[in-house]
Amino acid sequence: MTDDYDFSFLDDVGEGGKDSTIAVESDNAAAGKKGKRRTAACVELSERYLYRRAFSEVSLLDILPKDLKEGHSVHVVTGGDVDSLSYLKCVLRVQNLDHCLFSTWCMAAEDILQFDNWLDQGRIRKLDAYVGEIFPTSYKVEWRMLQDLFQRHKCGRIAVFRNHSKIYAGVGEKFAFGIETSANINTNPRTENGCITIGREIYEFYKSYFDNITSFV
Repeated sequence: MTDDYDFSFLDDVGEGGKDSTIAVESDNAAAGKKGKRRTAACVELSERYLYRRAFSEVSLLDILPKDLKEGHSVHVVTGGDVDSLSYLKCVLRVQNLDHCLFSTWCMAAEDILQFDNWLDQGRIRKLDAYVGEIFPTSYKVEWRMLQDLFQRHKCGRIAVFRNHSKIYAGVGEKFAFGIETSANINTNPRTENGCITIGREIYEFYKSYFDNITSFV
C-alpha cells in the first residue's frame, strides 16, 4: 500500500459511538413523499433486468475504446440508458478481479444479486462495500441481502457511514482501475456522467481512503 495519501482526518469520520447520529430519511421522505420499498428479497435476475442490463452494456461498449490502456481515462455522459454497474461489467469482460470495492448511497436488490453471482463464478475474489447511512434503515431488504452475501462468501467488509460517493475501484491480472460515476447502483433514467481511469495509483488512492473508514454498524 502506498503511503503517499494522508487520510488522518478520517479519525473523526464515521465513528459509531454514543454521540453518533444516523439519518434515517430518504430523499422521498425528506420531500414529504412516501417512497416504494421492496418487501421481499430478490432470488433471481428477472428477464427485464437482464435485457435492460444487456442494452446498457451494449450502449457503453459502443462508445468505449476497444483497449483500456494504462494511464488513460475515458469520460462518458449518458442519457439515462447506461446503468452504473455496466461500467464495472465492462472491466469484468476483460479480466477477473482479485479485489473490488464499491461505494454508493444506496443500491438495488437485483444489483446485489449480480454481485452474488460474480462472487459465485469467481469473477471477483474479494469485495468491499461502502454504503450511505440511510441504507440499513431505509432499504431494509437490500441491507439484509447485502449482509447475507458477505456472511456467505466471507469476501470482505461492509461499511456504513455518511457517504454519497459513487466509486468502483479494483485490480485484476491485467490492470488496476478506478471508476467514478454520478449514479448510485440502481436504475435511474436520468443523464449521468462516468469516468473509467486505468492505473494502479487511482486504485491505491481509493483503497487507502476507504480502508480508513470506520463503519457506524
